[in-house]
Amino acid sequence: MGDVREREVERLERVPGMGGAFARAMVPSRSKRVLLPERAVTVGGVRQDADRLAEYARVCGFTLRDDVPPTWLHVLTFPLHIHLLGSSESTVKLAGAVHTSNTMTLHRPVTAADVLELSVHLEGPRPHRRGALVDLVGVIRVDGEVAWDGVTTYLASGARADGEPQRAEREPFEPRTPHARWRLPGDLGRQYRRVSGDPNPIHTSRLAARAFGFPRPIIHGMWSHARALAALESRLPPSYSAHVDFVKPIALPSTVGFVTSEADGAITADVVSRDGAKPHLRMRVEGRS
Repeated sequence: MGDVREREVERLERVPGMGGAFARAMVPSRSKRVLLPERAVTVGGVRQDADRLAEYARVCGFTLRDDVPPTWLHVLTFPLHIHLLGSSESTVKLAGAVHTSNTMTLHRPVTAADVLELSVHLEGPRPHRRGALVDLVGVIRVDGEVAWDGVTTYLASGARADGEPQRAEREPFEPRTPHARWRLPGDLGRQYRRVSGDPNPIHTSRLAARAFGFPRPIIHGMWSHARALAALESRLPPSYSAHVDFVKPIALPSTVGFVTSEADGAITADVVSRDGAKPHLRMRVEGRS
């Protein structure tokens, strides 16, 4: 992971709004060539909204406590993702891009009272059999110390990147009877939109979802990631890394299953179909010393 301090840094006075930048990021690019902003964007002095955090915890299933979930920290960096993807320097747009995976590391607990410095930059592209992979790298510091970092990977379908695609190694999926089942209401996308700020209409509008090939709105992948972590909350150490692969979208409303196992100090957790036969999300959590 590249250090943002090795790059030209755009320093903002406040976290940017997502309205205009998101609209620009949703305009499909005509270019198959991947161009990315080379700068990092940083904003310091960020204070967390306690009311919004409480509502986020409720929507995602976390217990409200002093230490915040690492997926909440991802939410705080998301406007910087959109700021970069919505810039004229980026030919990678959210329209046509698929969120394929997410990796985040909580280096130390972050409390709701901590004042944060947020930074995001882009890395890539990397070749994929269906296009090009681009990483949005977020870093959060508290008092100058890295407390959290995360990599959000998008597939830019149809784009080109030099080199041969690398085959992703995944643990084989074994269908199992779910340990738990979750009922996802039809308005869950709107609930998560309010707490995350992610305005992508495929999560809230049937017409928009159909325009992108989905019969109904789909829940945000980062809600599924957060809900899976929340289900493991009592088993998580103070510092850990979590990697998720987003395998299949979850249409709303629906019922999904959840299965976990533990071996060699790591927890694996899958969000699966109601009968446990097919995966929607696959996660691996490993503690850090």
